[in-house]
Amino acid sequence: MALVVFLRGLNVGGHRTFRPTTLTRQLRHLGVVNIGAAGTFVIRQPVSRSQLRADVERRLPFDAEIAICEGQQIVRLVSRDVFRGQLAQPGMVRFVSVASRLPRSVPPLPLRLPARGQWLLKVLACDRRFVLGLYRRQMKVIGCLGALDRVFGVPLVTRNWNTMAAIADVLGGADGEVERHA
Repeated sequence: MALVVFLRGLNVGGHRTFRPTTLTRQLRHLGVVNIGAAGTFVIRQPVSRSQLRADVERRLPFDAEIAICEGQQIVRLVSRDVFRGQLAQPGMVRFVSVASRLPRSVPPLPLRLPARGQWLLKVLACDRRFVLGLYRRQMKVIGCLGALDRVFGVPLVTRNWNTMAAIADVLGGADGEVERHA
């Protein structure tokens, strides 16, 4: 069973800089495929979640939020048309936030942030540990993404929908020696 690791808050604005390719080399024995530069990895060799978490934590130069999920959960999520009816508009980004564990609560959906005025972030669906939605490409969105942690009661790691599609592609049998960028 393949696992997917999502690291939070790396390589943002020159803070907590990290080379995903270094971790990929260090975890080569696990058949790791690096997806992009944000700290997303597909682990193709069998390993327990606790062992994987310990291996990743030991190799990071700082503490980071780590979310781990089964690869088949990502494949299932990508195979559904969760964004049907949402027009792809310039300046809009489809996203998935992965909870480090099951959310404590799920608000009524759709959820719009901010609650008044033009929304910057809209949560469309929640599928167990996955929160799906849209956000506008604006700096204030960072605060809205941070607010999702409080709304759902757990830390969330956010990725672009294209990253999730790249993960599903790797899990579907793409050559693991090739570094994939989303």
